[in-house]
Order: sequence, then C-alpha cells, then structure tokens
Amino acid sequence: MTPTQTGMAIGAILAIVGAAFGFGAFLGTAVAIAIGALVGRYVEGRFDPSSVLAAFSGKRSSS
Repeated sequence: MTPTQTGMAIGAILAIVGAAFGFGAFLGTAVAIAIGALVGRYVEGRFDPSSVLAAFSGKRSSS
C-alpha cells in the first residue's frame, strides 16, 4: 500500500467515524491511529522516543 493509499484509507475511516458517531469519536479514532503509527514505527526501528522527548522539552537537534 502506498503512502497516498494509506492516507486515503485513514481519511475515509475518520470521515465515517466522525459522521456516524460525532466529533468525540472522531478525535478518539485520530488519537488511536496516531498511537498505532508510533508503535508501528518503534517496532520497525524507525522511531526514537528520546528525540520526541527532546523536541517537547525545547532541545533542538540538527538531524
């Protein structure tokens, strides 16, 4: 599945959930998708949690 197809599928899921169950369910689904994406990247080894924590604490890096 290409990134475009993945984005379209996620958008369709969010649109259906938002239309059927309201804005709260839309936000919950969006958060669940984001968490799932982060977990997937971590399992693949393409996500470093320390870099995210450094960004939120105001530290910047050049990479």
